[in-house]
Amino acid sequence: MSEIRVEGLTKRFNETAALNAVSLDFAAGSFTALLGPSGCGKTTMLRLIAGFEAPSEGRVLFGDELMADPQRQVPPEARGVGVVFQSYALWPHMDVGENVAYPLKARHVKRSEIAGRVGAVLDMVGLNGFESRRIEELSGGQRQRVALARCLVADARIILFDEPLANLDMHLRSSMVDAFRDIHRRTGATIVYVTHDQAEALALADRVAIMSRGKVLQAAAPQEVYRAPANAAVAGFVGRGSIVSGFVVDQAAGTATVDLAGHRFSVRTAGSPLGAVKVLLRPEALRISPEGMPAAVLDSIYRGPVHEVRLALLTPPGQGRGQELLIDSTEAVTAGQRVHVSASDAWIIPGA
Repeated sequence: MSEIRVEGLTKRFNETAALNAVSLDFAAGSFTALLGPSGCGKTTMLRLIAGFEAPSEGRVLFGDELMADPQRQVPPEARGVGVVFQSYALWPHMDVGENVAYPLKARHVKRSEIAGRVGAVLDMVGLNGFESRRIEELSGGQRQRVALARCLVADARIILFDEPLANLDMHLRSSMVDAFRDIHRRTGATIVYVTHDQAEALALADRVAIMSRGKVLQAAAPQEVYRAPANAAVAGFVGRGSIVSGFVVDQAAGTATVDLAGHRFSVRTAGSPLGAVKVLLRPEALRISPEGMPAAVLDSIYRGPVHEVRLALLTPPGQGRGQELLIDSTEAVTAGQRVHVSASDAWIIPGA
């Protein structure tokens, strides 16, 4: 069974709780990204699932089988888990084929079977014909593919990735994202992927778990995390955007009418907010238009397809000042220019 469950999982190092009473299910065949800044607990979670650390409290289960609690710890080699590290962890004295074949030799698989299985997984990761290459002859991306092939050759139904693309340049990262997505489709393995890179998490995973200070703030589909963050911490961490103060003047099921800088428009909401609220506005949902929120251009940076424009909202007297918007504009504007901004989408942040 390749389902993973962690229940009330806590890990302390001396007096510091790196992971604090986390409960989370990883469905069989799912691809979950653990996303958060350094020190948030995501790598500790991965190490507990892999068996490299023992929990202080709570437990780890694969299906209904207990892998770890404070009294019992199934060793990593007995869990049937593949781990791909940021450092690749390849043996430089072995060639590619020997590195990939190592798990099979350790399990005493017949020599006649090994070459065929090694060739098959190298083909799967795009390294067909690389069996005799030395590790030092490979690029960073190729080394990462060898590490992935070593996991796949052992038929691991659970694969754990610990910041696997952190050492690669932008071009190689893009190609490896495509490779990971393809591997997930072809193997159906349950994947847990640790990263601090939002673009990787949103592009790869079918679910993203946002972590902070040893807790999971939100675990949902990438689109939901981006469009409907559960709180201000998630809204401020995921993606670009502006969090501004508005006032609810009317509401209906799933929507509310908000007054912002004297302009009223409809926003999405998960509850029934009243009075003052915080509204998340994404740059791509804003545009300069004949009517809308009055603003003054602070600066504009050309980003190729769009101009990234920073604006100061011009609020009526008594409604406070200092609120700014970030928008992606196809129009070139200049600092000091007065404009109006309309919103095609917005979200009221719960509890903010």
